[in-house]
Amino acid sequence: MLNFIGAGLGIVLGIVLARYRGGNGPDMAQYGAVFALIGFVLGTIVMLVVPAPV
Repeated sequence: MLNFIGAGLGIVLGIVLARYRGGNGPDMAQYGAVFALIGFVLGTIVMLVVPAPV
């Protein structure tokens, strides 16, 4: 589940960063996609490393 949260936060972060840098629609989509992949991978790593609550 953390991987999907990381992907969602990555999309939001990518869009905000692309807008801040003055990007157009395709720029925002590309930034969102790249940051979503990064967030997905980081979320997966966290999910594997951090133990589940009992």
